[in-house]
Amino acid sequence: MVTNNFEYFAPESFDEAAQLLAKYRDTAKILAGGQSLLPIMKLRLAAPEVLIDLSHVPELSEISSNGDGLTIGSMATYYELSQSAVVQKAAPAIAEAAGQVADVQVRNRGTIGGSLSHSDPAGDMPAVFLALNGAAVARTRRGTREIASDRFFVDLLTTALRPTEIMTQIKIPVATGKTGSAYSKFENKASHYAIAGVAAQVTLGSDGTVTAARVAVTGVSSKSTRAKRTERILIGKEPTASVIRRASDRAAAELQDDLTEDIHASGEYRSYLATVIAERAITAAVERAR
Repeated sequence: MVTNNFEYFAPESFDEAAQLLAKYRDTAKILAGGQSLLPIMKLRLAAPEVLIDLSHVPELSEISSNGDGLTIGSMATYYELSQSAVVQKAAPAIAEAAGQVADVQVRNRGTIGGSLSHSDPAGDMPAVFLALNGAAVARTRRGTREIASDRFFVDLLTTALRPTEIMTQIKIPVATGKTGSAYSKFENKASHYAIAGVAAQVTLGSDGTVTAARVAVTGVSSKSTRAKRTERILIGKEPTASVIRRASDRAAAELQDDLTEDIHASGEYRSYLATVIAERAITAAVERAR
């Protein structure tokens, strides 16, 4: 199938892009890598009258790290994230997840900002964004605000971004002390989307017990969601294999009323997979923290 007719703009600065979005508002869509938007346009599930392509705005692709943490431009591609030494050092789960997205062609075009803004329920980056306690920087012509990851994903394909806002950066706070992060998934072999994916970040105290933990699940329900019961079981305990297993068994506990059912897997199977994948991700995060 082919898309409906639309008008195309390729601004060369953020200000130009923001002016276009303010002008066309609800009739416009931001085009990042296009790996999610263009397929649904071809299926006529989306029919924007205007596309505003951000690929010619160079400042949106920058990746940097300082004492406060990691800053990633929203137009940084999966390939750039997977290969970046800065990302691998500051947030290995991001590089790990980016390297597992789809195939080479998609990784060269798809962007982290596009993934988060699309909020695909089986996307890899939303779970990592939640687990690493990130924040999205959203800008308009008139101002800037930060949206914490815990408030960013609202529902299926729906985020807290406003119609005239453009995500420009993703901020990941610096990991203090003995902290490790990891991402693991069971993927659909055709699309490489997560049937169940889990991102985990664990911090260990001087006595070897877990002082902080964030675990997020994707692919199992209508949006990526933190596994707070899993986190509560981990915190304050030494992360032995039995503790990790018990915590992982609760990975999908909050999602039982919202399990995804489709031709690829039942809700019950996805729930089970979440426990298996959670154990892998948490174990890897703990090993890296040590």
